[in-house]
Amino acid sequence: MDYTLEEKEAFMREALKEAELALEHDEIPIGCVIVKDGKIVGRGHNAREELQRAVMHAEIMAIENANLSEESWRLLDCTLFVTIEPCVMCSGAIGLARIPNVVYGAKNQKFGAAGSLYDILTDERLNHRVNVETGVLENECAEIMQDFFRNRRKK
Repeated sequence: MDYTLEEKEAFMREALKEAELALEHDEIPIGCVIVKDGKIVGRGHNAREELQRAVMHAEIMAIENANLSEESWRLLDCTLFVTIEPCVMCSGAIGLARIPNVVYGAKNQKFGAAGSLYDILTDERLNHRVNVETGVLENECAEIMQDFFRNRRKK
């Protein structure tokens, strides 16, 4: 990952914009962008309720978008930026897409598979391992989730 902290924060802000799109549909606000050569090639946000598809997590949507954009299932030389630590399903998809780098904002203590509960992305037993960086705009990424669940509990 050859991006400066300022560039990483700018890409994470784009992921946060995607999370805001999820909020507009009363979705859990997680957003994701995939970057290659300094340009966003894939975008996604949680859309399970909107699309009524269980697998429509932000990372899955962004991977599908990048696959189309790159005209390849292999997303080599890409970095995935996501607001919250990927789950088991998304971590598996990241590996299958051969994405070499993941940057996430806040940990997912209840379902995270990139260091919290599981560590799929760096598991040496798997044939593809990913460079993982955490904590980019961590407070902002955690806050949007905390606000969402706080408001949901009030309802």
